[in-house]
Formats: sequence, C-alpha cells, structure tokens
Amino acid sequence: MHVLVTGGAGFIGSHLVDYHLSRGDRVHVIDDLSTGTLANISAHESNPDFQFDREDLISHRGLNEVASWADRIYHMAAVVGVKRVLEDPVEVMRTNVTGTERVLQAAQRSGWNPQVLIASSSEVYGFNPDPAFSETTPLVFSAAARLRWAYAVTKLADEYLAFAYHRGHGLPVVVARLFNTVGPRQLGRYGMVVPTFVRQAVTGEPITVYGNGAQSRCFCDVRDTAMMLNLLVGSSAAAGEVVNVGGDREITIQSLAELVVERTGSASPIRHIPYREAYGEEFEDIQHRRPELEKLHHLTGFELQWSLERTLDDLIDRKRRTLEQQRA
Repeated sequence: MHVLVTGGAGFIGSHLVDYHLSRGDRVHVIDDLSTGTLANISAHESNPDFQFDREDLISHRGLNEVASWADRIYHMAAVVGVKRVLEDPVEVMRTNVTGTERVLQAAQRSGWNPQVLIASSSEVYGFNPDPAFSETTPLVFSAAARLRWAYAVTKLADEYLAFAYHRGHGLPVVVARLFNTVGPRQLGRYGMVVPTFVRQAVTGEPITVYGNGAQSRCFCDVRDTAMMLNLLVGSSAAAGEVVNVGGDREITIQSLAELVVERTGSASPIRHIPYREAYGEEFEDIQHRRPELEKLHHLTGFELQWSLERTLDDLIDRKRRTLEQQRA
C-alpha cells in the first residue's frame, strides 16, 4: 500500500508512519517541521520505502503528484496546542482550513479516489454540558473568548469540507474526532498536560495544574490511536462518517497529577495556577470531555491495549533514560 501522511513528522503522524512501515507499506511524509521534528522520523531515513518532503502543505507544488501515488491519505497536519492557537490564530486558520482543502482537492484530482482520513478534534463539541459526547451531540460554542475557539472552528470547517468532497465527488473520506491522545514524542511545549506532568514529576519540579483541577479528560495512547485510525479509514462503512476516536476512562486533571506523582514516586508538590497566569489572558475551559465509542467499536472492533497507567509508566521510564543520557 502507498500511504501519504501529512504532518507525518509530528506526534500522531510519526506513529502512523511507524505503523505502516512495520507492515511493509510505502510511506510518503509531507511536513514543514513547524511543530514536528526530524527526530520523530529519523529511524526511517535510510528506508527505501520512506520518503520525506519538508514542505508547507499549502504551497507544496508536488502535492497533486503525491496524492495521485497514494492509496491512502492521513491528513494530520495542523496547528495544535492551546498556547499555539492563542499565540497565532491567523496561522491556525491558514493551515487548518486551507491545508485541508488542498489535500481534499489533490485526492479528488487523483482520478482514483484514495482512502482519506481527516483528523478532527473533540474540541468541536465546545461547551456542551452532556456527560458524554456521541457523534450526533450538539456542538455548543461560547460567544465570548473568540480566539479560544479558533482551533475548534477550523476543525469543524475541515469536517464540512470532508463531507462536501464525499457527497460531491464520491471521495471515500472519514473524519476522526480525536480525544486527548498521549504517548511517546508528545511535547509539553504547547500546553499538553501529560508530558508536562511527567517531566515535572521526574525532575522534582512542582506539578502545575491549571484552574482547580476538577476538569476531566479521557486519555488514549497514541499506539492504540494509530491502529484505530488504520482500521477506521480501511472500513468502507466508515466513508462519509464522523467517528469519535479515543478512550472513555474519565479522570480529573487533579487526579491525573496525583497519579503521575504516585507512578514516579516523586516528592513534587501540586501547584494550582489561574488560567490567566497560564495563558496570559482569561480562558474558558471545558469541564468534561468523554466520548461515546459505540460507533468506533462497531466499525473497527478494536479494544484498547494501553491503560493510562501503562502509558504513564512507559513515559516516565523514557524521560528518566533521556535525562540520564543528557547527564552522561
């Protein structure tokens, strides 16, 4: 199989690259390295089945040619992370919407309708107060803090672009609403909570919890996510559908911090920080975010292999080994 991964040097994208190369597929990555890193894909540098284009997806002149080569396209390229979104909302709109339209155009022009997966986000559910979100749950946005919702709005626009190309051109595209993916290679640079907590606990720094810590999330290991995305885009029944992808074990951020302290045996205190101090402005946070996964299970039959504790233990071990190597 020929697989194109946009954003393939990023966190989730690089794990998709690993997964498909391990299966004997040929993989082509397009990434401008604005958030991804060469280190994420360096293990494949000499692999004849791997090719990398360091290009801005919006201006890349070879996109149509690569899309015509591909049997499958994972569109993972996006501006991500709350801090990055607040710092550069113009780039968020440019990359997340225009980039997606270029990918869909290239896939449609290929003449043979490759399988396409568009990565969306649980952020599109906005402030809906329901305890769990199904794919038909109403999307609720606040009129205040407009830039807070820049990422969610772009991802929702991506979804409608995908549905338009499916209906208008018969493109077999599926939209995956990702819920809090975590694991190796995720950086805390843009506000990602798990790598931040792990780093702070391992180094003995205070663990910084934004707000009161009562907000809850469901975390899913990226290695499970990669396998679910493969099964999902490969399912003909998923074409034209939006599907929640993640785990459904809910945990508060306060409890997550306590769990990280427990798994590391750290003496790090837990410090609560107001959102204004964390982001430099008032910030509206979502209190609950748990997916209903019946549709995902029906389409893929996949069962998670990584518990949160197993993922944390793996990340803690990796962080400790990295620090030891830096000291040597």
